[in-house]
Amino acid sequence: MTATRQEQHARTHQNLLDATVHCLVEFGYAGTTTQRVQERAGVSRGALLHHFGSKQELFVAAIHHVAEGRLARLREEGPADSLRGLVTALRASMSGPLYLAGLELWMGARTDPALHASLVPAERELGRELRTAFAQVSPLSEGVSEKDNRIAFDSLLMLLRGLALTGVLREDDAGADAIVDRWLSEHS
Repeated sequence: MTATRQEQHARTHQNLLDATVHCLVEFGYAGTTTQRVQERAGVSRGALLHHFGSKQELFVAAIHHVAEGRLARLREEGPADSLRGLVTALRASMSGPLYLAGLELWMGARTDPALHASLVPAERELGRELRTAFAQVSPLSEGVSEKDNRIAFDSLLMLLRGLALTGVLREDDAGADAIVDRWLSEHS
C-alpha cells in the first residue's frame, strides 16, 4: 500500500466509526444498521465489509472509538489541579455525541453478551484512568481508607452519569449544579 492508500484506508475507517457514532445518537442502538452507517459514511457495502466484517465488529470498534474519544476529551481539559476541576472536566466528558453513543452501546450490552464482553474492558480502562486522576486531586486520598476513597469515587461517577442521563429531560442545569456542589462540599 502506498502512503496515500494507507491514509485513505485510515480516513475511511475513521469515517465509518464517526458515522456509527452519529447513527447511535440519531437512531439508537436498535436502529443503527450497517446500511445506515454505510450511507452516513458515504461508502460502498464492500468498503464497509472490508473494514468491519459484521455489525458486531463495527460495534466493538465503536466501543473503543467512543472510549478513546472520551479520554481524549478529558485530557484536552488538561490535568485537573483540584477536585472541582476534575468534576467539571468529567461533567464535560459526559455530554455530547460520544457520551450519548456510549450510553446506547451500554444499553445494547445489556442484552448482547458479545457486546457486553467487549464493553467491559474498555470501560475498565477508562475507569482506571479516572480513578488515577481522582486520587491525584482528592483530599480524601490522605487519611481515608481505600474503601472509603473508592466509595467516594464511585458515588461521583454514579452521580454524574445519572445527571447526564436526566439531562436529556432537564431544561436548565441549576438543580444539577446544586447537586454537584453538595457532593463537592461533602467530599472536600
